Amino acid sequence: MALGLPGAIALVLFQYLPLLGNIIAFKDYQPYLGIKDAPFVGLRNFSFLWDGNPAFLNALANTLILTLVQAVFVFPIPLALALLLNSLAGERLKRLLQSVLYLPHFLSWVIVIAIFQQMLGNAGMLNTFLVQNDLPMIHIIGVPELFKALLTTQVIWKDAGWGTIIFLAALSQVDQEQYEASAVDGANARQRLWHITLPSLKGIFILLLILRLGDSLSVGFEQIILQQGPVGTDSSEVLDTWVYNNGIIGGDWGMSTAAGLVKSVVGVLLVIGANKLAHLFGEQGVYQK
Repeated sequence: MALGLPGAIALVLFQYLPLLGNIIAFKDYQPYLGIKDAPFVGLRNFSFLWDGNPAFLNALANTLILTLVQAVFVFPIPLALALLLNSLAGERLKRLLQSVLYLPHFLSWVIVIAIFQQMLGNAGMLNTFLVQNDLPMIHIIGVPELFKALLTTQVIWKDAGWGTIIFLAALSQVDQEQYEASAVDGANARQRLWHITLPSLKGIFILLLILRLGDSLSVGFEQIILQQGPVGTDSSEVLDTWVYNNGIIGGDWGMSTAAGLVKSVVGVLLVIGANKLAHLFGEQGVYQK
C-alpha cells in the first residue's frame, strides 16, 4: 500500500483535482477575474452545440473523419505486425525487427514531422530525386487534400510498432498444444490462424478497441498544430486545435472549456456503450457487469 501511495497522490493531484476547473464551462471566465469572481452564465458557453457554429462544425467533421480513417487503417496494423513477427522462426531476426519497429515511438512529433518534411517536402529527398531525373514533382506536404492521409501515415510509422507489444504478449499466452493438435489433424497455417490465433486475441482486441473509443475524439493535437499553418484550418482543424485556437489564442476560455467537457462526456459514453456491447458478445470488456 505504501508503494502505491505516491502514485495515488499524483493521480489525484494531476488527474482528479483539475476536473474542478470544468466549472469554467458555465462561467464568463477571464484570467484576471479568477474562477471565483467570474460571472455565472449557465449554458451560454454551450451555444456552439445548437447555434451551428461553422468553425466548430468543421472541427467536428474533421475529427470524426480522422477518427474513422485511423480506426480503419491504423488500429488493425499492430495486430498484423504482431502476427507477422510471431511467425518468424529466428529469434535474433525477430528481436531486430521489433527494435526497428519500436524506435519511432520514442521520437517526438517535432522530429517525426521534420523527417517527413525532409523526405516528402517540396525541397525534400523525393522531389530532389525527381527533379534531378527530369520527372514532375509530387506535392504532398502542405496540400490540404492530402493532409488527412499524411496524418494517418505519420501515426502508422510512429506508433504501429509500439502497439504490437500488447498483441505479442497475448500471442505468447496462446496454448501451443492447440497448434500441435491442429497440425496433426491436418489444419494448414491459414486455418490455424483463423480458428486458434484470432479467437485467442479477441478479448484483448475488444478491450483495446473500447479504450480507443474513449479517446477517439482526440486525434493528435501536437501532430496537427505543428503542421496546421501551411494547409489552413479548413482541412486541419479538429476539436483539440479548435479549443486551443479559441481558448488560448482567442481568449474565449468558457466556450473552449465547454467544448472540451462535451468531448470528455462523449468519450465516457462511448466507453460505457462499447463495454455493454462487449458484454452482449460474452466478453469482459473494460469492467465487469
